[in-house]
Amino acid sequence: MQQVPEFDMSRRDILIVGAVSAAGAAAPGLASGQETVAAPVVGKVILTINGTARALEVDLRATLLDVLRETLKLTGTKKGCDHGQCGACTVIVEGRRINSCLTLAVMHDGDKVTTIEGLGTPGDLHPMQAAFVKHDGYQCGYCTPGQICSAVAVLEEIKAGVPSHVTADLNGRPKVTPDELRERMSGNICRCGAYSNIVEAIGEVAGVKA
Repeated sequence: MQQVPEFDMSRRDILIVGAVSAAGAAAPGLASGQETVAAPVVGKVILTINGTARALEVDLRATLLDVLRETLKLTGTKKGCDHGQCGACTVIVEGRRINSCLTLAVMHDGDKVTTIEGLGTPGDLHPMQAAFVKHDGYQCGYCTPGQICSAVAVLEEIKAGVPSHVTADLNGRPKVTPDELRERMSGNICRCGAYSNIVEAIGEVAGVKA
């Protein structure tokens, strides 16, 4: 009777061999030394950026922030935390401020987008930009574009009667007060700590003493 040869393999060895075999079967390109990369899926969108309509082909996974910065070279909008926590990427879309790092560009087909470049120019500053300069509402300046875009939208929110968490009378119209401005601007972080100057700048544009 022929004897069956013995194999000296531990349970750990068997598991390793099985895992390698499964990986090779699932990824033949990797097993043969070829790198496999998924091709990007591209979509067409039309965005009106700072008053100019732009027809774009974008990766469906691309954020609005990355399209603004990388495709359109509008680098005034900053990438900070890239998680929607710092507000440096704030832009105005259809009259509302949003964190552009948290939204896909393809979600805004047909929308009007205003970035810091669309608010004013060095020779013709937006009143909010001029107020930030006057009141030193910045230090390093990295968060400033997002702060200004957010500030412009904040005053429009108050004008439209949109309440905040500190609005005392929800049946009345909110007023421009330091507490209102601080609450509404709380999503825009300034690591340099220019908050009081920012409130003063916004208050001046609103015509009140902050």
